Amino acid sequence: MNRFMVVFLGFLCTVSVFSPLFAQGEATVLFLMINPGARQGGMGEAGAALADDANAIYWNPAGLAFQYADPEKDHRGEVTLMHVNWLPGFNFSDLYYDYAAARYHLKDIGTVGLSVQFMNYGENTQTDDQANVLGTFASNEVAVTGSYGLKLNQTMGLGVNLKYILSRLSPVKVGAEGGEGVGSTFAIDLGYLWHPNFWNKRFSLGANLANVGPKMTYIDKEQADPIPTNFRFGLGYRLLNSEYNRLTLVYDFNRLLVPSDSTKKDDSFLSYLFSAWGDGDLIKKMSHSIGAEYWYSNLIALRAGYFYESPDYGDRQFYTFGGGVRIAFLGVDFSYILASKDDHPLSDTMRFSLSATF
Repeated sequence: MNRFMVVFLGFLCTVSVFSPLFAQGEATVLFLMINPGARQGGMGEAGAALADDANAIYWNPAGLAFQYADPEKDHRGEVTLMHVNWLPGFNFSDLYYDYAAARYHLKDIGTVGLSVQFMNYGENTQTDDQANVLGTFASNEVAVTGSYGLKLNQTMGLGVNLKYILSRLSPVKVGAEGGEGVGSTFAIDLGYLWHPNFWNKRFSLGANLANVGPKMTYIDKEQADPIPTNFRFGLGYRLLNSEYNRLTLVYDFNRLLVPSDSTKKDDSFLSYLFSAWGDGDLIKKMSHSIGAEYWYSNLIALRAGYFYESPDYGDRQFYTFGGGVRIAFLGVDFSYILASKDDHPLSDTMRFSLSATF
């Protein structure tokens, strides 16, 4: 196999899902863009301004700062797990995505968190240039993230993540260069969350700059690929806020900060933070998520949302539905994707999450 096949192996099953990312840029380790959390998944995949659970590590680490405000009713710690059979329409039993996260409040320090993202691409067959079978190998990718959130004051919080990313597409030496399809890098995320005092303290605004870090190298540095640096901005508003009824509306937009011009791929990853905004079609390259969450007596939740992406840059458009149940310290959430197009690979995707507070 040549080096292009090495890089291609891991994306073979997911390229149709991430085609908008390829249309907008030249990024690798695209599993980082799979949004975890069945709760947020049920709200059109929006969560930058409603980062009030352990999944805030992904959606907006600044949300960790506000999760232990009242010791009388708030829980110091929380853990959550999620499993997704990815692209269910293809019936690939070994293609799945797992996510685990935990957060804990430390007195006089702030709230810390830890998460793990794991994407399994299954078993692949190794062949030589004459298509002779040499053996098999597993392909997968993982990211481990440490998180910290701190209040600046009663209305503003900041968060930061430090993550290590390992991509194991082909752990065997291939091609004339003798390189392996294995690479690693690190990245940081920066988050901001604001709960202003006006509008009866029902409004929130959040922003998250994710995956800022060095490029991923598989063969050599001259062939390194950018990681999917992404900017997310969100708004939230609690329309109803009574003892037994709560209704929250959320909206997010996303912009991938990787230049679509392949000639700019060799530029510094820090330059992407500025150059990608001027890469043409500023508005069209943004994806949009809108959703709603209704809670009855902190016991039962119903959720719905919509995700939109321009037909010129990916054309992902789908509805989401979901729900959840909280009993004592345990919670179960699920979400379902109904794509606008019947043959869309994301259609019928179901997420399940389990969480526990302590």
